[in-house]
Amino acid sequence: MDWMEVVIHTTTMGADIVSEMLMNVGAVGTMIEDRYDVTSSKKEDGMWDLIDEDVLAHMSEDVLVKAYFKDDMSAQETLLLVREKLADIARIDMGFDMGSLEIENNSVHEQDWAENWKKYYKPFRAGSRLVIKPSWEPYEEQAGDLVLELDPGMAFGTGTHETTFMCMEQLEKYVTEGCKVIDVGCGSGILGLAAAKLGARDVLAIDLDELAVKVAKENTEKNALTDKVRVVHGDLLEKADEMADVIVANIIADVICFLCGPAKKHLLPGGTFICSGIIREREEDVQNALAAAGYVVCNRLAKGEWVCLAAKAD
Repeated sequence: MDWMEVVIHTTTMGADIVSEMLMNVGAVGTMIEDRYDVTSSKKEDGMWDLIDEDVLAHMSEDVLVKAYFKDDMSAQETLLLVREKLADIARIDMGFDMGSLEIENNSVHEQDWAENWKKYYKPFRAGSRLVIKPSWEPYEEQAGDLVLELDPGMAFGTGTHETTFMCMEQLEKYVTEGCKVIDVGCGSGILGLAAAKLGARDVLAIDLDELAVKVAKENTEKNALTDKVRVVHGDLLEKADEMADVIVANIIADVICFLCGPAKKHLLPGGTFICSGIIREREEDVQNALAAAGYVVCNRLAKGEWVCLAAKAD
């Protein structure tokens, strides 16, 4: 079986967070290479003489978290998701240095997969009305379809991952005609654009990654939704002063736990906070954080190892 190795540059303090994220997105295993493990604990154990100093000399100054994924037709979508989750982690002030969070892919060169993955990306239906169509694929529209044309570019997902798919299902349920929506960590812009297609009159899409902002703006123009969707560069809700009927965040459990309190201040009465990117093992943590922030979960979706929650403020 072929495997794809993904390597993330981080720090000793950041290694466990990065490793957990990689396992959550489907890695079959991770390995951490840290010079500190050699230069500190081994000396203290009196085992320094047993360490090959040539190995130490060739170890990276950064801590490397290596993850392994099946190299099949879903591998490139997984790699895109890893990039998005790293951007989400970078938004949070952990109180310590997370390092560069640079990503390497040692099995497939970016120039190759940036084009090759397109052969696996076909039009698909999300929920009952939304249809996501890649810009290079034909699609015969049916009555009632809301077609969203998407070119995710090289760094962002296509919407086929369970976490994004469930968010679109939740948006179909909670977006009403003329409502206001905030998409936190918008990536390719797919969720904000879906909200506009579903009838939202004003959508604020935010991302810290400048490439995400560029791609999301291009997709907004491609779908002729610039009158409804504003894409801005920002760190979560830090610079947002708008209120919304719906806030959607497809990120990771730790970020959701951090974000749900501040997000409540931006919800209009009766508003809904939709959160996804939650691995099943972390659902209880997110449920507890939502309860502590004064939310009541009103809808739960689960696909594979992932959970998406919709919550109302008390």
